[in-house]
Amino acid sequence: MSFTNLRGLAAVVAVIGSGALAACSAPSHPAPKTYVVTMTNMDFSPKTLTANVGDTVQWVNKDIFRHSATAKDGSFDVDIDVGQSGSYKLTKPGNLQVVCKYHPTMTQQILVNP
Repeated sequence: MSFTNLRGLAAVVAVIGSGALAACSAPSHPAPKTYVVTMTNMDFSPKTLTANVGDTVQWVNKDIFRHSATAKDGSFDVDIDVGQSGSYKLTKPGNLQVVCKYHPTMTQQILVNP
């Protein structure tokens, strides 16, 4: 094999190697999203939400009463007046149970993936 062929082979190996490294790099995470939840008719809509750590949930109060989005585990308590909105960035995976502290029959479940 000539020296020129060896240089060409080395270049091919370098290109293949760099592609293999790119294929083995850390998986990319999707860009954070904002999920909008409407509070109307004394209910959350949607009642169940699946999101990822880093995503934000924004609650919009379109009802005639003051509401809250309060995590039963105490991780957040977002108080929302009539016609206003509030949000919370999800920080850990798990199954969040959300309730309105003013109207305990209003409930929501947020499934948070890692």
